[in-house]
Amino acid sequence: MNEQVTSRPAGRPCPDRSTEVLHSAEVFDGEPGCIAQARALADRFLVRLAAEWLAVFGEHTRSDLLLAVSELVTNADRYSQGPYLLELEGTAERVSVTVYDSSTALPLFYSPDPTRPGGHGMEIVVALCDRLTAERVPVGKRIRAEFELSS
Repeated sequence: MNEQVTSRPAGRPCPDRSTEVLHSAEVFDGEPGCIAQARALADRFLVRLAAEWLAVFGEHTRSDLLLAVSELVTNADRYSQGPYLLELEGTAERVSVTVYDSSTALPLFYSPDPTRPGGHGMEIVVALCDRLTAERVPVGKRIRAEFELSS
């Protein structure tokens, strides 16, 4: 059985899942420049989502998504051994950013503390997304941040 950590604001219902999504994925090996490459992949994905699915992004949604990609990929790069996979899926209503890595250690969620040096990555992702799930999978772990888009 997978252990799982989920964060969703109270009172927010779980959205229906569509079977048709725009999908993009890439494996990164941790070499210098991977985080910038991951952000570029996500940016291209969002451009396609807007053009092909007519997705509408709120004022901060695009930058929030790119920051979440940066934080999740940085954590995978820092805490796992070996390559990691960034997977992006989206529709006109929502986008999910998923990172798979080889570490089975689930992320730690600290209480906000501006005096703490470091350890703010997951705090940032939780604040940006509408739902965050972290779970162990056979290859290590999967962390998924989900974003609801403007209609």
